[in-house]
Amino acid sequence: MNTKMTMTFSALIMGAIGIALSFSSDSILMYLGIEENRIAVFLMQILGSLYFGFAMLNWMSKSSIIGGIYNRPTTVANFAHFLIAALALLKGIISNPELPFVIWGLAIVYVIFGCLFGIILFVHPRQARKN
Repeated sequence: MNTKMTMTFSALIMGAIGIALSFSSDSILMYLGIEENRIAVFLMQILGSLYFGFAMLNWMSKSSIIGGIYNRPTTVANFAHFLIAALALLKGIISNPELPFVIWGLAIVYVIFGCLFGIILFVHPRQARKN
């Protein structure tokens, strides 16, 4: 499996989300129909910094050997993030199918990355190269 592409795409997507949340949190809250107040904007900006930090981690790790025991903390963190968020998003869209298209798209992206990081986590990189 080409982990460099997975790490690069996840870094780009999370970086874009992080920048958007950090600098346009009020617009995002308005689009989602959430009442804009100082606490909500503040929490969105903190969430943006988390996304951006994760993006930097993935970007800096993209050229390293990843999978199995290699870079395990990075892989476990990504797998946990994408799996837990995918499950929450799927639960949300199943219980409320009228959610905005952006939420549906985000759910699809998170399911894909959750599966990819699960494969990376549980498959040794040498096994993947032999097959």
